[in-house]
Amino acid sequence: MSQPGAAENKSGAAENKPGATMTPMVGGLLAVTAIALAMGTFMQVLDSTIANVSLPTISGNLGVSTNQGTWVITAFAVANGIGVPMTGWLMGRYGVVRTFVVSVLLFTIASFLCGIAWNLDSLIFFRILQGGVSGPMIPGSQALLISIFPSDKRGTALGIWSITTLVAPICGPILGGYISDNYHWAWIFLINVPVGLGVTFFSWRNLKTRETPTRKLPIDTVGLGLLVVWVGALQVMLDTGKDLDWFASTQIVILALVTGIGFLAWLIWELTEKHPIVDLSLFKSRNFALGTLAFMLGYAVFFACNLLMPLWLQTQVGYTATWAGLVAAPTGVIAVLLTPLSAKMMGKVDARIIATIAFIAFAVSYLMRARFTADASFVDFMLPLLVQGIAMATFFLAMITILLDGIPPHKIPLASGLSNFARITGGGFAASIVTTVWDRREALHQSRLADSATIYSPVLTKALAGLHRLGLPDLQAKAALTRSMTSQAYLLAADDVFWASGWICIALIGMVWLCRRAVSGGGAPVAAD
Repeated sequence: MSQPGAAENKSGAAENKPGATMTPMVGGLLAVTAIALAMGTFMQVLDSTIANVSLPTISGNLGVSTNQGTWVITAFAVANGIGVPMTGWLMGRYGVVRTFVVSVLLFTIASFLCGIAWNLDSLIFFRILQGGVSGPMIPGSQALLISIFPSDKRGTALGIWSITTLVAPICGPILGGYISDNYHWAWIFLINVPVGLGVTFFSWRNLKTRETPTRKLPIDTVGLGLLVVWVGALQVMLDTGKDLDWFASTQIVILALVTGIGFLAWLIWELTEKHPIVDLSLFKSRNFALGTLAFMLGYAVFFACNLLMPLWLQTQVGYTATWAGLVAAPTGVIAVLLTPLSAKMMGKVDARIIATIAFIAFAVSYLMRARFTADASFVDFMLPLLVQGIAMATFFLAMITILLDGIPPHKIPLASGLSNFARITGGGFAASIVTTVWDRREALHQSRLADSATIYSPVLTKALAGLHRLGLPDLQAKAALTRSMTSQAYLLAADDVFWASGWICIALIGMVWLCRRAVSGGGAPVAAD
């Protein structure tokens, strides 16, 4: 509620202006608060990936099929996709600190409920709750980190946020696989409880006197309803499309129509509503519009390749979940080591140059993977991911700096929410598209390999003879060759995806240079007027 005597804004809504001086934090207080805010991001990002590798274990324990169990992931993604765009309105109405702290506390409670779920229905319900309340966590932690650091240390603040965003997706599959193999699957959710309580306590204790101004705005119920409809339909379509053969399914066609019509109706309503649930006027800024688009596409490509790599290693190369995770570990190590250096550079160097370095490193990493062969070793798989670590240390920092350039301080939470919504949506599209493309390219390559593998082929005849000498009967020998052919087809399909990803990243460099020059270090704290 607004305080008595608060000034009236132009729209007639009362505005609450807390009297605390918004000076940057220093010393131990800054360190503790920054760690608490960073852990808020870490928990949310971790929970979006940790359940993926645990899905077979969860499904078996609850007595359902793996396909039914995928709703554990879908439910979180749908609810989170709806919650993130509302962040700006929530923080404007209740304040950044209060919204973030309440979000973390509710997320912690929802995590505990997921851990004690007694059947699939209850787990899905609690995952919906968990995803919905977690929407403000990433934008909130990002905005508050910016506010507690001096203006010339914004790169450092974004570097801390970036490190947690990078490490969490890598830790998720490794930690989820380890817990599922050695403990009860419930612990993938219950580990959030002590962390969440710590984040809630320290964030509220250290930031409650630094609440941002609030505006008593009406709830845009129509905009919210349309947002729920089209985002929900989009997420369900993306998560179920591959299993239903996409537009060959009536259900997918209906979901696509609901998504398209709902989005258009929502867009028209939000552009004409006096107090929209999502303020789309931010896209009038060239840097925000182009920066958000490049951020979304770059992250989508990264997410697709990060999903495909362990999937291919586990299903076709024979790696376990743990070893597939270890292949990706160098990415996080390099990113963590280089991010502080990148953060220092952000205050001196044009962010477009840093973004260019990121996209070049991404492209090199993907094009190196496009040269994988059937006899590739662990080191061969790891080297491209070392290069990707350079990209990860610079990508988030540069793109956030570009898209936030010129955004008024009080609109940073809204801008952060919108850019993260675009990123999450891009990742959802990428996850669905890459697995479909991979399967279809595999079918194409397998048909071509089959065309050359006739009974008249000397290579095939020689291979069969070799298997016969090893003691395999004719039927088993042919089955072994078929399996080898399928594996080779999937390898070629993966190479195709990596090759296309590399060239997409090169193309995105041009989009970055359409933005204005941006250097981190300017601007007032987010809590300022």
